Amino acid sequence: MSGQGSGGNVIAAICNFFIPGLGQLVQGRILAAIIFFVLVSVNYSLAATGILFFMAIFGFIFHVWAIVDAARYKG
Repeated sequence: MSGQGSGGNVIAAICNFFIPGLGQLVQGRILAAIIFFVLVSVNYSLAATGILFFMAIFGFIFHVWAIVDAARYKG
């Protein structure tokens, strides 16, 4: 990947839109991919229980953070 704004970073950001952490995995950053996937998945799962519905806010924040992180990655 060339750097911020490169085609690879755009593809990684789009991948993150669908599955959090997939963009980091495409960039070869395995640990970051696992962390983002677990953070977003756990928060959305807790929100789905209905009792901890406010966790969807944190899930959304982490999801957007994953997208921005993939788009701004400089390798």
